[in-house]
Amino acid sequence: MSSEDTALREQGTAFLPKFDAQGLLTAVVIDSRTRDVLMVAFMDREALDATIETGFAHFHSRSRGRLWKKGESSGHVLRVEEIRTDCDQDALVILADPAGPACHTGATTCFYRRLHEGSLEPTAT
Repeated sequence: MSSEDTALREQGTAFLPKFDAQGLLTAVVIDSRTRDVLMVAFMDREALDATIETGFAHFHSRSRGRLWKKGESSGHVLRVEEIRTDCDQDALVILADPAGPACHTGATTCFYRRLHEGSLEPTAT
């Protein structure tokens, strides 16, 4: 990539997502109201396009090898309010309004434990 292309990606207004060798980029989902980190997942081009088109978070399920709409079976969808990208456009932050718990365990967030003195303990959220 030329320095001109790099400058365009890093400082320009064009949305030029940079997918990795597997065709994925990292997406961190944050509750738009509480600012809690809800989950981290991966998006491929199909998931990113579906998210932008529908306004609901879609991801690439690596275990299922297919497009996955968050909440497709539980109803706990994530309504996207804003998508932010980092400087080199290889990671996204998605601010979302969750319709229920974000974690498949039923926890509000997938980050419901912290490491403390070598063991995991529940967090306050």
